[in-house]
Amino acid sequence: MLPATDQSMAIPDYQKLMLPVLTIAAEGEIRVPVAAQKLAATLGLTEAEREEMLRSGKQRILHNRIHWAKFYMSKAGLIDTPKRGVFIASNAGRELLTTNPHILDVEKLKDYQPFVEFYSATAATVSPNDMPATKASTTSSVTPEEQIDAAHSVLTSALKADLLSRIMEQTPTFFERVIVDLLVAMGYGGSHENAAMRLGKSGDGGIDGIVDEDRLGLDRIYVQAKRYSAHVSVGRPEIQGFVGSLVGLGATKGVFVTTSNFSAPAIEFARGLQQRIILINGARLTELMVEFGVGVRVARTVEVKRLDEDFFTDE
Repeated sequence: MLPATDQSMAIPDYQKLMLPVLTIAAEGEIRVPVAAQKLAATLGLTEAEREEMLRSGKQRILHNRIHWAKFYMSKAGLIDTPKRGVFIASNAGRELLTTNPHILDVEKLKDYQPFVEFYSATAATVSPNDMPATKASTTSSVTPEEQIDAAHSVLTSALKADLLSRIMEQTPTFFERVIVDLLVAMGYGGSHENAAMRLGKSGDGGIDGIVDEDRLGLDRIYVQAKRYSAHVSVGRPEIQGFVGSLVGLGATKGVFVTTSNFSAPAIEFARGLQQRIILINGARLTELMVEFGVGVRVARTVEVKRLDEDFFTDE
């Protein structure tokens, strides 16, 4: 067993976890959650690190990396799975440990013929254009799920930047329509027609629109929209002007939307108000547009399937 440490550390990647996982598996049959507890204690991981989730929110990072460490080792014949959810070091794995290896990674697994056959079979099923990605999936220090999450994050960031750029190219009227579409998509405004009639046509000083909070119109939300360049922040005076308009109307709820950002004094001022004022900057605006499908469409869906353990369980 690796020596315990009193200092916390970042979660090792799945290749660095191979040797510790194999060492634990040599002690007897074990499940991933139990292995995770032992490894976390040995590595001195903090509680937050132990509970850290993948970006998808579907699984703990530590558990995911242990899973892939044992998966690749099993392809090399170093890990056996005697029954559902349980793994143990094979004879080959125990024999490897007797040599006191300093490291165990994918490159080392290539010393084992079963892994070479697995690697070759995987490569044979993809086109030449997909070979770089296939190679990366078995040599990268991050797990396949983490690669998917990272790629999704990059694509989403680029999409948000494109959204903001395109909004800035359009007219103020178009910007108002974006807000209408977004609020309706989020469930506000009753119907698109009702929201569109009121937004941008209020005429009240400091107010760009009024949107029903619910379909019955029992409460209203007042909207202010500022299409500013990224270097021009919305300051406290503009928030004060918006609040003054709300007070004059006897309103208690407002949304201030900008394509740029809010200054620190503006944010602090809004935070201490009796009225409920929501500030939506450019980053948050595009985040909501992506989440609620406004101005974007699905270009590609990748379906990832997992083994159905219940299917292989005898009644």
